[in-house]
Amino acid sequence: MVQALVPRRYVAIGGRGPEDVVADARGRVLTGVEDGRILRLDGLTEPDDARVEVLAETGGRPLGLELLTDDALLVCDAERGLLRVDLTDGTVRILADSVAGEPLRFCSNTVALSDGSVCFTVSSRRYPLEQWIGDLAEHTGAGRLLRLAPGADTPEVLLEGLQFANGLAPSADESFLVVAETGACRLTRYWLTGPKEGQAEPFVENLPGMPDNLWRGTPDGLVWVALAGPRVPPLDLLHRATPAVRRAAARVAVRAPFRPTGTIGVLAVDDTGAIVHHLARRHSRFRMVTSVCEAAGHLVLGSLWEHGVALCEPPVK
Repeated sequence: MVQALVPRRYVAIGGRGPEDVVADARGRVLTGVEDGRILRLDGLTEPDDARVEVLAETGGRPLGLELLTDDALLVCDAERGLLRVDLTDGTVRILADSVAGEPLRFCSNTVALSDGSVCFTVSSRRYPLEQWIGDLAEHTGAGRLLRLAPGADTPEVLLEGLQFANGLAPSADESFLVVAETGACRLTRYWLTGPKEGQAEPFVENLPGMPDNLWRGTPDGLVWVALAGPRVPPLDLLHRATPAVRRAAARVAVRAPFRPTGTIGVLAVDDTGAIVHHLARRHSRFRMVTSVCEAAGHLVLGSLWEHGVALCEPPVK
């Protein structure tokens, strides 16, 4: 059953595009904005008392974030690669900025595993962030899943051919990763261990929208899926056209003005791929939900489009 996704409060943060939101153990929310700053938001539920603190500046465009246990933050930066930010002093260190001699661009989302390795996605090897819509139109399959082993300075490619690889989350036992393929409206499972190690398979298909960032607050919690936009039937039809037609459409798309729809949604899935919650709204003033996390008793929504975050009521259990 679809429940209503109702934003109860909008919190301006003094920057555009809080693309990913993650919550720490104290209920504070971290996010990165368009000008490269990493922000920490506190007091989100306190009337007129929300506090925005600048923790660091990446010098690029931060997207996906992953909190580490040693007061540090992993950052997928669309311009600079995979970064590590020390939250105590704001120091930024590049962990990886190339793979197989190719510069890392459009890093999207990342997770840290218990063995010390870091896995992360690259949405597109052909289109930069500012032309993301071109990749969706051309349906390039130029997304990747990468892994940086402990102590390594060069990542390895685990999986390629993904349709705009985006959000990433581990299973509770870390036997597999869930990868959001925005361009295919599906979640894909990549096995890390077991008899299917190194293989990929569909996890949840035919989603009601385009999945973006994923978030799992605790190992045994649900995986929250942000739906950046509804399914677009003409786009589904375009994906069945010839490569030449898709390339032509992409050239038009990257030059056309873009405004997201007012249809927003989030899902929560378990480790079997079952959809446990589906919340949606058709005429929302808060648009293009690219991330969701749980904090301070609310669902907190992030957006590549907005200048703040939205707080929504959690789903009815």
